[in-house]
Amino acid sequence: MALLTSHRILVTGVLTEDSLAFGIAKRALEEGATVALTGAGRGASLTRRTARKLAEFGDVGEVIDLDVTDPEQIAAAVTAVEERFGYLDGLVHAIGFAPQTCLGGGMFVAPFEDVSTAMQISTYSLAALVGAFRPLLAKSEAVGGASVIALDFDATRAYPVYDWMGVMKAGLESLGRYLARQVGGENIRVNMLAAGPIRTMAAKSIPGFEIFEDTWAERAPLGWDIHDSSGVADTAVALLSPLLRQTTASIIHVDGGAHAMG
Repeated sequence: MALLTSHRILVTGVLTEDSLAFGIAKRALEEGATVALTGAGRGASLTRRTARKLAEFGDVGEVIDLDVTDPEQIAAAVTAVEERFGYLDGLVHAIGFAPQTCLGGGMFVAPFEDVSTAMQISTYSLAALVGAFRPLLAKSEAVGGASVIALDFDATRAYPVYDWMGVMKAGLESLGRYLARQVGGENIRVNMLAAGPIRTMAAKSIPGFEIFEDTWAERAPLGWDIHDSSGVADTAVALLSPLLRQTTASIIHVDGGAHAMG
């Protein structure tokens, strides 16, 4: 039996085939899951186009509109998922955005309005989604219950050019622990998956991203390939599956070990 047989999983953040979320959705389908995707705003057309490329691995159905800044869309998405699945065994939070003022210019450039936008979309949205989908996640009958994964980037240190997004990831890590405490009694686990730098559409929008490309492989004891996200997808499958049913409130690093090196 495949690892995710009979699992119902909602994956956010799929834009193109190089998205980490795409790789996770693909591997979940390969492991027997039924997957639903969400899209937001102008990016939803990209999500719909990319969803068709997942057809060879399984049926993902119609993309569900989900703008995490709109409470009405969140509520409508919950209704859509409930009508389609009835329950959820997994939720993948792969949502992040920061205005350009928040990246690459240091910490004194972005006005609070831009920082608050980054906070709402990149950090607060995890609480918004877990809170909204909590009743469906609590209905999971999977061994180990439901699993929530938030895609992360190591927030234990300050990296060049990442600036305010690094602060958002630090907040995400803390939020994940608090959410894990709050929903653990309902057999819902919440973990962060801290991936090393991968050449995705999101990464290309970060000024100076090549700094990570040039140095990460040298720092990582296992080496690192910025074009290979397969290890991230495989780890996500393990987190979604019963294999890690006793793991919650944790940060799982998939970065070749670079985060731990001096």
